Amino acid sequence: MDLRNLTLFCDVARLGSFAAAARAHGCDPSAVSRAVAGLETELGARLFHRSTRSLALTEAGRLFLTAAQDAIDGLEGARARLSEAGDAVTGTLRLGASVSFGQIVLVPLLAEIRARFADLSVELILSDDNADLAAERIDLAVRLAPRVQADVICTRLMPTRYHVAATPSWIDAHGRPDRPQALGELDCLRLTLSPFSDRWLFRRGAGDPVIEVPVKGNLSFSNPRAMADAMLAGLGPALVPDWLVSGPLASGGAIDLFADHEVTATSFDTAAWLIYPSRAHLPLKTRAMIAFLRERAARGLHPEPMSRR
Repeated sequence: MDLRNLTLFCDVARLGSFAAAARAHGCDPSAVSRAVAGLETELGARLFHRSTRSLALTEAGRLFLTAAQDAIDGLEGARARLSEAGDAVTGTLRLGASVSFGQIVLVPLLAEIRARFADLSVELILSDDNADLAAERIDLAVRLAPRVQADVICTRLMPTRYHVAATPSWIDAHGRPDRPQALGELDCLRLTLSPFSDRWLFRRGAGDPVIEVPVKGNLSFSNPRAMADAMLAGLGPALVPDWLVSGPLASGGAIDLFADHEVTATSFDTAAWLIYPSRAHLPLKTRAMIAFLRERAARGLHPEPMSRR
């Protein structure tokens, strides 16, 4: 299959329209439409539901998107590795992420990054605002979202899953809730970010009914790591991502209260995305870092276990 057509298809799915993908590639929307139509003919399957007001992936489109993105990422990773064989990775890479993800996931990788790329300087830019990559001269960033909406290029670093977690001591004192709806009567720890602050969503599995549970509590936080620290101090149950509490969940310091459910506040299909301004003339330092982070994610990004403070 034509790599450009695959890339255009992935960007239409990511940006949500043919026009946005055309702007990102500097071409006419009709060229994007022809590329997608050609893929549909080649596959013998419709990839998008189209109407005058909306565009959405079909079931076949969702399946093909994963395969297409993996193919593109694999080729870009191979290109980066081939380039590394003949050239040193040098310069300064400005790497952006949210404060909590940077502290928990990226900082523990810095020693390995320094050992692999001895001539590369890394500036870690941590902020909970969605940075303007061009304005802030950020080469590569990690963004946590169901889908990246901005006109940037992205590749999925890893899926994310949320858990409602609490400590054994909190469970001993208050009892373990027997169903998600029971959380509505408890003093929960909440993020101030809507909709995390007022309702959580549960389901047994894809296709099952979604249970919407209103939540309340007199402790709320603007930072997810601070909220996770409060949960680990036994102050109540919290909705937390796996990358933030994988250590305590594995060691027994925290308990997943509803391990038989999927849970979220936004979408059940969320991920950590690597985003960068453009695929055109991507610097070696950026390509090398993308390949490294995807390699580490494939092996498992094992954050340092959080400790109670």
